[in-house]
Amino acid sequence: STHLEGKPELVTHLVEGYARPESALLCGQMLREAARHPPLCALALRPELLRRFMGEFVQEASFDVASDAFATLRDLLTRHKDVAAAFLTAHYAEVFGLYNDRLLTSENYVTRRQSLKLLGELLLERANFNVMMQYISDKSNLKRVMIMMRDNSANIQFEAFHVFKVFVANPRKPAEVEAILLNNRDKLVAFLENFHNDKEDPQFIEEKQLLIATLKGLG
Repeated sequence: STHLEGKPELVTHLVEGYARPESALLCGQMLREAARHPPLCALALRPELLRRFMGEFVQEASFDVASDAFATLRDLLTRHKDVAAAFLTAHYAEVFGLYNDRLLTSENYVTRRQSLKLLGELLLERANFNVMMQYISDKSNLKRVMIMMRDNSANIQFEAFHVFKVFVANPRKPAEVEAILLNNRDKLVAFLENFHNDKEDPQFIEEKQLLIATLKGLG
């Protein structure tokens, strides 16, 4: 790892290895191994490299390559909480612009579902508190998540719910976010009362009831 630390171009080459099908999986394995070390993880978390991950590699037609690239991306954003939080804070606009425009709207269903699940995890990670507050203070993010809760896929709906609950639970909602929730309150309550009623997970049932109660108490 010390050898790589002084040579950021080697980390770049590993990332770019995803562009070649014959080297993609090997480079992915080496990248995840390197990312166990915080300084190397920080070297891989650069805007220009993230653009390639989100815009190209996780969108690959090859399921194996796309899945491996997403596993690496997930590792980089979750393994070292403080390193990732510093990166996400410093490059918030670009990272979440890409996240919203490329990952959450991906034509690849698996990428879309995994991205939504990862988004929920990132927002609930304590180290990312400032990032979470910025994300859930943006009304366009709320609108996007509300649309995804009505997706044709039950799995996408369920992952979207876990992001939506962060908006509703925020005790310091900006006026424009609160206004959207208030204007749609009756529809949202009716929707949630019939949302995934087949699920027997006690935590989900409790969270859903809490959201309904919070929405009813708005205004």
